[in-house]
Amino acid sequence: MSAILKANDRSELQKSSLNKLRASGQIPAVVYGSNMESKPVYVESTEFVKTIREVGRNGIISLDVDGKQTDVMLTDYQQDSIKGHFLHADFFAVDMKAEREATVRLALVGEAAGVKDGGVMQQAVHEVSVTATPANIPQAIELDISDLQVNENLTVADLKNKGGSYTINDDESLVLVTILPPKQEEEINSGEQQEAGTPDNEEGRETEPSEG
Repeated sequence: MSAILKANDRSELQKSSLNKLRASGQIPAVVYGSNMESKPVYVESTEFVKTIREVGRNGIISLDVDGKQTDVMLTDYQQDSIKGHFLHADFFAVDMKAEREATVRLALVGEAAGVKDGGVMQQAVHEVSVTATPANIPQAIELDISDLQVNENLTVADLKNKGGSYTINDDESLVLVTILPPKQEEEINSGEQQEAGTPDNEEGRETEPSEG
């Protein structure tokens, strides 16, 4: 069941009006879709954050605009780079029966055996692209790395598509995570030993004249 997020029509589009909305704890937003015209709205900031935490980045939200509910997904947002406040949000009205592409986070599970042996894990890819109907887009795809040894890697082909509810679009050969061998410090040894005492380059060194 999708979460309900209340929204209100937004008729004033001037920058001053947007700033006034943000100052009052609201987030300017827009709702758009293939079968509807773009519609400016605004949502309450606290409720927006609460809803996204509840349904996840790819979750379905029932956006209630003045009593009319529309199934949407959050497709984009803008945040203040310093304070982290949300400045704007884009909602896409989805057809629950039509497939669409989405970016899904990879969640590594377990501790790699190679890391326990001193290896270094390198994760090259953190997200993958999938195609699915909106209700079947996963919030994350788990990848078990427990048996991964030094000099081994896991690719897209190793991802488990439980139930076959979505299609992974990335090439199966794409490397996701690798265990690199431990870094070894190079020991430099010239094989020569210098005798203790007066340095070899004593000649030419500046010395203070003795008082006579």
